[in-house]
Formats: sequence, C-alpha cells, structure tokens
Amino acid sequence: MSAKHRQELLRQMLRIRRFEERCAELYSATKIRGFLHLYVGEEAVATGVIGALRPDEPIVSTYREHGHALARGVPMDAVMAEMYGRSTGCSRGRGGSMHLFDADRHFYGGNAIVGGGIPLAVGLGLADAMRGSHRVTACFFGDGAVAEGEFHESVNLATLWRLPLLFACENNHYAMGTALARSHAQTDLALRAASYGLPAWPVDGMDVLAVEDSAQRAVEIIRAGGGPVFLELRTYRFRAHSMYDPDRYRDKAEVEQWKQRDPIDLLVARMRTDGELEDGDLEVLEREVAEELARAIDGAEAGPWEPVEDLTRFVYSERS
Repeated sequence: MSAKHRQELLRQMLRIRRFEERCAELYSATKIRGFLHLYVGEEAVATGVIGALRPDEPIVSTYREHGHALARGVPMDAVMAEMYGRSTGCSRGRGGSMHLFDADRHFYGGNAIVGGGIPLAVGLGLADAMRGSHRVTACFFGDGAVAEGEFHESVNLATLWRLPLLFACENNHYAMGTALARSHAQTDLALRAASYGLPAWPVDGMDVLAVEDSAQRAVEIIRAGGGPVFLELRTYRFRAHSMYDPDRYRDKAEVEQWKQRDPIDLLVARMRTDGELEDGDLEVLEREVAEELARAIDGAEAGPWEPVEDLTRFVYSERS
C-alpha cells in the first residue's frame, strides 16, 4: 500500500471526524434540528469498506450514516445542507440527518428503522443477480440489528440464493443504551452469521488498514460468485447514541480505554513510524478539511428552504 493511498485514507477519516464534531456544535446552537447520531470513533469502518467498492456498487446504510455518505463521495456541502433541512441538500432537505440519499452515487439511505435497510440490500442484490451483474451491494447495520428478524431472514435468503452482498456489521457494542451481552446470548456475531453458511469473520474496526484489507478480500469472494460475506467490524462510538442521549449506561473508563485506539491516531502513528507523514503534512490535511467544511456550512446557511407549494411534490414519482 502506497504512502499516497494511506494519506487518502487519513484524509477521509479526518473529513468524517471534523464534519461530525462540527455537526455536534451546530446542533447545540440549534442550527441543526431533529435527531442526530454521530459517527465519531467509527471512521475506519466507512473509510475502509467503501474504499474497497467501485463507485457504481450500491450502499445501504443506517441512521448513523453521515460518514458513509461522505466516504461514498456525496459532496460535503450537499450533506451539510441536508442537515440544515435546506432544499440544496442531497434529499432536498426532506430527510435530514437520518435519511441521506443520493441515487446518482448509488447511496440508498439513510434508514431510520433498525435493520430496515437489510431487506432493501437483499432486493438490490437479487436484482443484480437476475441481471447477471457482478456488482457488490454493501449493507451497513449495527449489532442491535442482528437481534432483528429481518437480519436472519435476509442473511438466510442471500446465502440460499448466493446473492452479491457484503453484510457490514458495525459492532460498536451498544444497541442504543443496551450492551451487547445484555441482548445477545452469543456475542460472537461473526459466528452467529456463519451458521447460515456464508463466510464470516471479525475485523478490528479501529484499524482502517485491517478494515480495507478484509473488505477487499470479501468483495473478491463476492465478485467471483461466492455469494454473500459477513464482516463483524468491531468498533466503538466515542459519543452517545444520539445528541438526546445522556450516555449514563457506559463506564467512563471504558470510553477512555477505547479512545486509546482512536482510528485516526493509530493511522497517523503508523505513517509517522514508516516515514510517510510529517507534522506539516498533517497540518495541510487539517487545513484543507477545515476549508471544505467552512464552505459547506456557508452554503447550508445560505441555502433556500423548499417552497411551501412543493410540499406535496414527490409523493408520487414524476418519472413516466
């Protein structure tokens, strides 16, 4: 892996981290309303998995999807405008934080229902299989979704029909405020998935290089006709479940322990050890990200609201 590629991975994680941190500030200032679920700490997952996909390969995400959208290439200004509810947002301001969508970039949500995107991904995979396409559909979901019925039905059908699906489980160890061991009798989620007969293995979700390597191996299996693959990406969210969450169910020492494995710090340390990153290089990246973010916020602030007369538009498709 080249130093340039590692630098791009670092840039992507910085873009996600700084975007999320700024969104927390804007939410506190009531610039952003509604629900807000931040991705801080999990940046290596979106960056590593999506980096292994082609731009035309579909992504189905969760309500903690800002990082996925940015990693897929949805412009930051369109994502920020959506957070503000402006008509220049990627969902015309109608979706907000939990419903980012960009059909041109094959980004199909943003789904607010836990596990709700998994059957949608099966449908996309089935369509590609029927067309004889070798595209991979990547579906992100959390550990809480593994307790939902649609997860088991979907994995069973995907394996039975050998669909081209990558099941990317972001195991951050908490389903909202419920610890994994309090809701799952078997906490080895890769082992549970493997019982359906598909390749499944755990991955260090705090190491972007390990994530990308596993994702590349997975998509090679899928593109070769091997059927679906399940990755259990063991990660951690540094912030509460949402901005409404007082986060009283986690021990502060546990959070601090996980922060010692911050995915950005881990990659920076590795690149410095290998002589691939100087202090000046990091400063340049941070400045570029800050400038991009400032432009996105300015654009969102100036963006128009959707006209009242358009409120019933798009209830039905305008395409013939």
